[in-house]
Amino acid sequence: MIFTAEQIAGILEGEVIGNPNAEVYKLAKIEEGTKGSLTFLSNPKYQNFIYSTEATITIVNKSFETEQPISTTLIKVEDAYQSFSKLLEYYNQVKLMKSGIEQPSVVSENVTYGENLYLGSFCYVGNNVKIGDNVKIYPNTFIGDNVTIGDNCVFFAGVRIYSETEIGKNCTIHSGSIIGSDGFGFAPLEDGTFSKIPQIGNVILEDDVDVGSCTTIDRATLGSTIIRKGVKLDNQIQVAHNVEIGENTVIASQTGIAGSSKIGKNCMIGGQVGIAGHLTIGNNVRIQAQSGVGRNVKDDEILQGSPTFGYSDFSKSYVHFKNLPKIVAELEALKKQINK
Repeated sequence: MIFTAEQIAGILEGEVIGNPNAEVYKLAKIEEGTKGSLTFLSNPKYQNFIYSTEATITIVNKSFETEQPISTTLIKVEDAYQSFSKLLEYYNQVKLMKSGIEQPSVVSENVTYGENLYLGSFCYVGNNVKIGDNVKIYPNTFIGDNVTIGDNCVFFAGVRIYSETEIGKNCTIHSGSIIGSDGFGFAPLEDGTFSKIPQIGNVILEDDVDVGSCTTIDRATLGSTIIRKGVKLDNQIQVAHNVEIGENTVIASQTGIAGSSKIGKNCMIGGQVGIAGHLTIGNNVRIQAQSGVGRNVKDDEILQGSPTFGYSDFSKSYVHFKNLPKIVAELEALKKQINK
């Protein structure tokens, strides 16, 4: 897509200094800008690059004044960083502005869908599925029976949504993610084998949930696995059956949450965290990366370690962990002196 400086200024409510007809079709860092690219300057640390950049258009703060000749066309705005972010969001919306049902694809009986549906090639939509307005479902996606999908959702290529799943408005699910697969439920038998426990619950994603690529959210054994409003999940996360994650909690990649654990609101969980089953984690909790949580956690705690304990205690203790060989050697020397 090609945009002119005048068009961009209109979107950002900015002022063009230079050629209003200058055209761009790609984005770049200011130090790497080339002809046809759009960049921005907000950090004074990079100000010198504006005099050497070959970017066609640069977004700058209104307060910026040139001290040397420049070749780039400027767009002056109140806040260059926020305006660039706004432009990225607009670009993404335009890029995703597709509609219609591509062939081949399968739409089963009793499916209902709203306005501006995009259904990519090789998709399958099961019986009794209900889809809202402005939903974008990219190629090779599977939607099982009796699924409901709210307005303005985006499912990227290769998503799998199992039957009975309920998805709210404004949700994004990235490629390779699986929502509603069976929970890991097996009962041991006397002969050493395992009998599968049927998983007949479902998964509920409330509004404004974002699920990264290759993340798996298991259906409940009974009832629902629930991801509350505003939750953001990174790539490659495992959420087991009957887990509940509270509003606006964010979780980084490779975290695993065992069955029936409840996580509160506004928590921040780092990468590669392991959370045992049937635990309750309070609101506003912070868990550092690679921590192992095996106990209930109160509101506002900050944890680190495996098994976890208080972050400040961990930091103090870690100083001693590093010096253990030296400490042991000193103790041995003291023991010898005492024995003498």
